Order: sequence, then C-alpha cells, then structure tokens
Amino acid sequence: MRIALAALLLGLGSVAAADTRPTPPTIEVMAAFPAMSSFSLSPDGHHLAALEAHGEDRTILVWDTDALANKPTQIGSRQMKILGVTFIKNDVLAVRMWQPFDEHFDKTTKTFVTKLYFTDLAGKDWREPLQQPAARSEVEEIEQAESAPSILDNLPNDPEHVLVVNDIGVNQGDIYKVDVQSGRAERIQRKQDNTGGYVTDLEGVVRARTLLDTDTKGAYVATEFRNPVSNGWEEHFRSYAKDRDVVEVVGFSKNPDIAYVQSNVGRDKAAIFEYDVRNRKLGNAVFEHKFFDAASIRVNRVQGGHFGEIDAFGFNGPAEGEMYYVSDWMQALDRQLSPAFGIADAPQQLVDPATGDTATVPMRIGRNWRLVSTTLDRSVSVIAVDSPTEPVSFYLLRGQKLVLLSRSYPGIDSAALGESHLVYYKARDGLNIPAFLHTPSKELCGAGPWPAVVLPHGGPWARDGLEFDYFMWVPMLTSRCRAVLQPQYRGSADWGRKLWLAGDAEWGQKMQDDKDDGAKWLMDQKIAIPGRIAMFGFSYGGYAAFAAAVRPNGLYKCAIAGAGVSDIDRIWARFYTNPYFRDRQGGTVKGLSPLSKADQISIPIYVFHGDRDQTVPIKQSEWFVSKARGAGRDVTYREFKDFAHGPSWTRQNYADVLHGIDDYLNKGCAGGL
Repeated sequence: MRIALAALLLGLGSVAAADTRPTPPTIEVMAAFPAMSSFSLSPDGHHLAALEAHGEDRTILVWDTDALANKPTQIGSRQMKILGVTFIKNDVLAVRMWQPFDEHFDKTTKTFVTKLYFTDLAGKDWREPLQQPAARSEVEEIEQAESAPSILDNLPNDPEHVLVVNDIGVNQGDIYKVDVQSGRAERIQRKQDNTGGYVTDLEGVVRARTLLDTDTKGAYVATEFRNPVSNGWEEHFRSYAKDRDVVEVVGFSKNPDIAYVQSNVGRDKAAIFEYDVRNRKLGNAVFEHKFFDAASIRVNRVQGGHFGEIDAFGFNGPAEGEMYYVSDWMQALDRQLSPAFGIADAPQQLVDPATGDTATVPMRIGRNWRLVSTTLDRSVSVIAVDSPTEPVSFYLLRGQKLVLLSRSYPGIDSAALGESHLVYYKARDGLNIPAFLHTPSKELCGAGPWPAVVLPHGGPWARDGLEFDYFMWVPMLTSRCRAVLQPQYRGSADWGRKLWLAGDAEWGQKMQDDKDDGAKWLMDQKIAIPGRIAMFGFSYGGYAAFAAAVRPNGLYKCAIAGAGVSDIDRIWARFYTNPYFRDRQGGTVKGLSPLSKADQISIPIYVFHGDRDQTVPIKQSEWFVSKARGAGRDVTYREFKDFAHGPSWTRQNYADVLHGIDDYLNKGCAGGL
C-alpha cells in the first residue's frame, strides 16, 4: 500500500516507548527494502523524488515540493526492478534498474545486469541514454545486454545536456554529450585501450584521465591531463602498482589549470594537494589528517558568486567519507543541524598503526548528518541522519524549517542494537589494529560478557566503517545478544600504507593472527565469553572463516563462511589474468589455502553461497564442502537461488540468507553459540 508523505511527516513508525524493553527486529523487517530511499531534489527545487518499497518491488514517487501533502505521481516498472532514482535535470529522472540475466555462451552463466534509463516526471517517456547499434554477432549481443552506460557528469550549469560514458565491451568507453530531451548524442572523446577513468573540470570539460598499462618496470597507472593548447593528452604522473602508490585527480579549482590531487607518494597517509597543470608543479598539501587518509574534495560547481569555492574535504575516518567543512555555507549548515539532531563531538583516542602515536581528539563517533541533495541555489536540501545503531532518516530543510520525510526502517528499534565504538588492540607482533566493537543492549541482554562473533570484512583491500550495516549482519547479531568485533586487520585499505602493505602474502597467516588476537582481546576485556566465540565472514571474510576452521588450536566454537575463497591458487588464476591487476595484487595473494586442509577442520562450519555469484564462483564453496564431508567433518551447506555476491533478487530470498545465519548460531555451532 502506498505510504502518503503526509503520514510520514507525522512520524509514521515511531519506535517503542522509552519505558518499554527494547524489541529486537525480526529477520523479515531487516531483510526488507527500506520504507523509502533514494531522495533527490530537482535542480530548481520544484520537485522531490524518492523510492517507496512495496514488498518485493519499489515505486518512484514524485512530489511537488510546494504541496508535499498531496498525492505524488507514481512510476513503476513491470519487468525490471528499480534500484535508484535521481534528478539530472528539472524535468528528467535517471533511473537505475536491474534483473537476473542468464548468459548462454559455451555454458550458462547466471548473473544480474543493471541498466540506466531516463524518464520524464510522469514516467511516460522512457529511453536509454545512448542508442545501441545493431549487434553483429552473438558476442556483441551479450556485450550489449550486459553493458551499463553511466553518467560521467550531469553538467549542472547546462539545462539540456549530460555526459555519458558508453562501456559496451570495455571498462571505459567513448564519452558522449547527450541531449536529455531529444536523445541526440555527440561523441566528444573516443575510447583508448586501458583507460581507467575520466575527470571533468567544474564546467564539465574532460580534463584528466588515467591509463592502466605495463612497461619494463611492471604495471602502472598513468595520470594524464589534456594540453590546453594542443588538446592532446600528456602524462604527468606514473605510479607503479607494486609500490602501492596512489595518485588520483579528485577535482579542479575555478581555474581549470589548477587540479586537486590525492596522493600517498612518500607518505603513509594520503593527502590532497593543489597541482599546477601548466607548470607541472605539485604544491603543498591543502588537506591532510594525521590518522586517516584524505579522500575527496567537494567544490561548488554552480555558476554564481561562490563558483569554485571549496565546500568540504572528505577523509576516511571511523566512518568512510567523513567531511571536514570549509565553506561558510557548510559550516552554517553544521551549526544549524548538529544541535537540531543532538549531534556532538566526544573524546576519542586515536592510534596511528604506522607509528604507534596516540592522541585523544573530539570526534563524531555516533549520530551524524550528511547532505544528500540540494537545489542549485541551495535554498532547499535533503538531509540524511543515521548512526552505527540507527538506520537512516531523511529530512527536508528549507531555510530554518526542518521536516521529517521518512524513517528508512521504522520497524527497527535502535535501542535494541546496543552501542558501537572505535577501539584498538595489539597484534602479537605489536602492530596496532583498529577495530569496530558493537556490544548488545544491556537493558535487553544484561551486562557482559556475551557470546561474540568476529566479523572480518571482504576485499581484503577494503575496510569497514563505523556506520549502520545495511547488510543487517551487525544489527541481527547484536539484537540477538552477541557482541561483534570488526577487525581492520593488516591488508585493510584506507588506514595508511603500513597497515595495507603488512597483509601482503600473509593470507591465513599474520592476517589471520590479527583476527585471532581480536578474539583474545574480547576475552581479556571481559566482553566475550571464552568458548563462545564464532567467526563469520563473507567473500574474503568467508576465506577467513574457512581458515579459522582449518587452523589448529583455534579460539572459535564454529565458523560461518559466506561466498568464501577456499582455493587461493585457482582464485588467483581466475582474477589476475589482466597484467595490471596481476602485478598490483596477484603476488600478495599467498599463504594458507583452506581447501588443502578441508578434511582436517576441527570445528563445525556453516557454508553458504549464491547461485548467481560471479565474483567468487560457487565452486569455491563446493570444493571445500565436498572434501570436508568426505572426511566426515561437521559441515552445513546451503546454496541460495538468485543470490549473487551480496545482491539478492527477492526480499524473501535475503530473509532466508539471514535466517540461515541466525538459525545456525542458535541451533548449530556445536549446540548453539
């Protein structure tokens, strides 16, 4: 049933009263789509769009912002499911759609495909951003089916055009300037082999790009700028993959000859520098953080008095994409919104893994706000507010008036999810390991220690963030009275070069020691009950769960491996055929291959995998399960239909995935965790 926005403005779905015991969310509530999501304002502020959930489907709603209580226009889809919606012009929406796709070529490959469409505000005129030529072969037909053109730049100062990258058959294709009304497309940049990506300046001119290639020294990333006189491409930076150097253009100033470059060359933490393109001169850092990588810059692109003004710098703090506000406008927003939402800094001890230096600094570790969408004149904005234990809520801001639009998960009682903190512990070799600790509600679960789960992230060149887990693994575990530790083990990205490099060729060895040392820390701190700790992970985290099951003298009562890698030799051969990626990461994937010892597991293990997973083939789980079962080991295995490497086609399907984890911890796991 459609949810009227007027009902949401009255606070639909308020959580349990303060004098009642917290209520753990059901699996079905956690597996559901958010009630409303993907809020976007038209550039002129006259309309607001969002997605509303209807069980297994989602519908686009479009309101007149001057009459939010009135019935919105509804736009649905009969064949594909809607993933997201955003305004690209005042009267044009960009809509991302997806559906299952079975590729029949030599063999049947099950996957999902995503597509981008433009439509008007009534949902009557649908069209693809680019017209595809007639396929000349079966291979071209498959490439077109799997292609997903993307918007490179929505050109905010141009009311009629956007820049679109056509990726048919390649990672980065030709760039077209597309008229969103007529559909006419003009190619402005031809593809070149090995292109990694493009960057436009504030006016939407393509000024920089990256190329991935190899020379006699190995694989490298070349950063090129367009010569303002000849219009040709010229290389300015070359970074070799084996050195793990990063040089990335993250934006331009008002003067297009001045770029902003993120770089970690000669440093442990990446910083953002001003770069003089004409004179090839890298200036001093304009933003850096002693404990975290600088990541991005937000510059005002709208023509007017503040064009080119830096609004904020982004850095990968406890939460990814945290912002340091610079402009008067952003600082004024923060002064207005933080008190309104009860947001405040609190003392947080930070430790640098590279040096061991410590400092206690004021930071926002819990609730925070972020800017989701704003009009060109910045008179109307959509604001999102959430925390590690609070699903996102959306608000509309007009001047000083702040109105609740929607709570994404009104059925989740945040009080049942406990508390979350950034902590550090020592690995056995002395390296400082950052981690996120989530502890259950004492009102719901009593004082600790509690049963606990060590939950390593995937990647492994990735990281967790101290923010709400929309996969719902952490909320499910904490609301069931289990403590959760997310170790940012060596090999994790965005915590500095030293921690990143320390994981090279240490799969199942020092990388695994870090996780075990986290489990010991939980016991030492009286957070976890000894003998009642499980290891659960997905993707590389699934590999870590396999490793936990086969390593001798372990600390875990059981393990859960979702979409895990069991044979690192065969996964290496699958993924590192490209020379760039082989040189960059291939040599780091060395260590324990769990499949070699699957017949020696000493704890029960639950293994699950999706039949549409094209990132880690399902064979990786099947090999491990077959060998372990052949040796009479305690293995539970489930294959989930229409489940990929995370995405699930139906909400019931994802509920089954969550039920599988929950049931195993309750009833399996050597008698239950």
